[in-house]
Amino acid sequence: MRFDLPLSGVKVLDLSRVLAGPMSTMVLADLGADVIKVEHPDRGDDTRDWGMQVAPGYTTYFSSFNRNKRSTAVDISTPQGAETIRKLAATCDVIVENFKAGGMERFGLGYEVLQKVNPRLVYCAISGYDRAGPEASRPGYDLVVQGESGLMGINGEANSPPLKFGVAAVDLFTGMYAAQAILASLYKTKSTGKGCRIDLALYDCGVMISSYYGLEALLLGHNPPRYGNQHPSIVPYGVFEAQDGPLVIAVGNNAQYRKLCNEVLHRPDLATDERFETNLKRSKSRVELSATLHEELLKHRKQDLLDKLAAVGIPSGQVFGLHEALTDPRTRKAGLLHSLSLPDDGEVTVLSSPWRFNGERLPVRRPPMLGEHSQQVAMELRDGGP
Repeated sequence: MRFDLPLSGVKVLDLSRVLAGPMSTMVLADLGADVIKVEHPDRGDDTRDWGMQVAPGYTTYFSSFNRNKRSTAVDISTPQGAETIRKLAATCDVIVENFKAGGMERFGLGYEVLQKVNPRLVYCAISGYDRAGPEASRPGYDLVVQGESGLMGINGEANSPPLKFGVAAVDLFTGMYAAQAILASLYKTKSTGKGCRIDLALYDCGVMISSYYGLEALLLGHNPPRYGNQHPSIVPYGVFEAQDGPLVIAVGNNAQYRKLCNEVLHRPDLATDERFETNLKRSKSRVELSATLHEELLKHRKQDLLDKLAAVGIPSGQVFGLHEALTDPRTRKAGLLHSLSLPDDGEVTVLSSPWRFNGERLPVRRPPMLGEHSQQVAMELRDGGP
């Protein structure tokens, strides 16, 4: 199938590195934008040296956030490099950068300068903290923000130390928020002919991730309890142990709870117990109910439980390790993994974007080599664009 991708014709200059910025531009690239990734000629993006090496210049980390892009090598700290960026900005619809406050201005590449070069430019600046606040100059790191925003404080078991998320959740969310804002700005620019500046801070996005847990903390007036693999608001809803291992059971309403008791566990007394009749009551009595359910579930084998739960319409599933999940037929049949050839006859595996358009996955191109498209980009500048 030949795709007419939604962002075909949109040109993005990616001056960001590591994760949040590259995540946002990868979203745009997946949707069809021509993303030119600007990298330092010697070291490239830091993440070319992070994670497991696949081939020279390719790592699992870099490949995760840079598919579908082109790479040009430019040292923007030099007058010649800065001039190249100004020329590129004049041809682009979007710029994304994540330098510390004042970094782009120091190179003569701040929004005020580039907006004069290109009034239609959507300029997205990602920082660690509010650029208008007292911490504007602090560098932003996902792990630090997970601690400062309270996310570590809501993750993990009740009696364990604060726990970070398994992936860089703040960076990932910030990248998605940035992509959303860029898309909205591009839509507005179509009618107004004017671009804008977008500012995003990792800390702000970290606070947003707290969602309903954060509102509960404000209502309580203190830190809410942590429930580990159980849901803080819905009971029973979490990871449970069967005779031969863990499974997920997600009882989403009172009717499903009654089915769990009557048709799966054959404990009608638990369904009629006034302490457990509604979710609000079950939440208040979660300790007592959880202890009883733990005893009952250990009487059954995992697959037997999964079959019975599915038969009565109660959401449930396996608890896979990451390798098991990625190699499961479900993942492969969905087309979520792509093995792509490298220039040296090697191979790199990348994930697909999660969308389908008209029933089809979007095309995937391998992450670029450092400076792979420098000559091509230079020729386009000379000739007036691709």
